[in-house]
Amino acid sequence: MTMGDEALFASMVMPVVFGPILEKLEKRDIGAAQTLRAALTKAETNHPGLAYDMVKGILRKAELAGKVDMCESLLRLEGLNQSDEFRIDRPEPAFQELNQQSATLKKILSRIPDEIYDRRKFLETIKDIASAIKTLLDAVNSVVNYIQGPENKQLLDQRKREFVKYSKRFSNTLKEFFKNNQKSDVFLSANYLVNQTSVIMKTVKAAC
Repeated sequence: MTMGDEALFASMVMPVVFGPILEKLEKRDIGAAQTLRAALTKAETNHPGLAYDMVKGILRKAELAGKVDMCESLLRLEGLNQSDEFRIDRPEPAFQELNQQSATLKKILSRIPDEIYDRRKFLETIKDIASAIKTLLDAVNSVVNYIQGPENKQLLDQRKREFVKYSKRFSNTLKEFFKNNQKSDVFLSANYLVNQTSVIMKTVKAAC
């Protein structure tokens, strides 16, 4: 595992692992949840990767370190993630469509660990992913006119190019998978694509 992969997991742990837990806590005690979220966010900002280190520490304490595939687990959890962190709170249909398409792509990607063992199902999933990628990019293009300022538009364009790059990388990884059957490479590439989807949503949200 490279340092880049570790950084990817570190960026995913807060929204994928801690985010849903905090949202459930908010329904029971919103004050405590907000205090805990603020503390975790501040700690993560000051010490990037802290949340990921906490998860690894818990796994070691439970003697599960080496028994849990972090890459596969994060990908699976993304399919269950209903967090509002990456949702854009705007009523316009274009933003609602973008919310829907980003969630759809992540959910389809999260099916990979279950369906990669069934060639027929996996091929159908690959088609679904390709369609979801195109639809998401169309949705991003639909909100460009709502973005204020040339710098924000330029940043979003950069995020789109990065997303396309990781989409192509994912496609190449799939081609290699059918030659060498390295599932872990597919899981990792899918997680990068999930993360790039989140980056796009954060960029749009910050600019609106």
